[in-house]
Amino acid sequence: MTVDHNLKRRPVVLLVEDNSSDVQLIEIALSRTPGDIALVRVEDGDKAVEYLTGTAPFHDREKYPLPTTMLLDIKLPKRSGFEVLQWLRSQSGPIRRLPVMMLTSSKHRVDVNGAFERGANAYFAKPESMKELITILGDFKSFWLQRLEFPDLVPGVFLPPRPR
Repeated sequence: MTVDHNLKRRPVVLLVEDNSSDVQLIEIALSRTPGDIALVRVEDGDKAVEYLTGTAPFHDREKYPLPTTMLLDIKLPKRSGFEVLQWLRSQSGPIRRLPVMMLTSSKHRVDVNGAFERGANAYFAKPESMKELITILGDFKSFWLQRLEFPDLVPGVFLPPRPR
């Protein structure tokens, strides 16, 4: 698990990805795009659920704040991305509103449709080139993290509106 300890001032993105090479490429692509984010990575579906629920070792919300959004792979150890998404959308509290972008190697229609049926907000197949990955993640940062309004994820804790 990778965590940035200067999280307060930047949108927090939870990356759920088991492939270290893909993580490295994603980190490089994000560093080459405008906008400052805090990327937190967990390696499997169970760790994603533990992070989102604040289960140890993620109980300290100062150190491990709730993410603004999640980048989720499908093929993960222990619990698949589909299972994480299904778990998330089945929660009774506001955490179920967390925006989720699937970032996966599959272009199969059954996977695309399955992700949206389970509540994904977007679906991107990992591209072949670094240039394409930079474009996708640059669009993600500029649109998702700078233009969208995000839902409140904790009862009684409200996000301020974005400045216009």
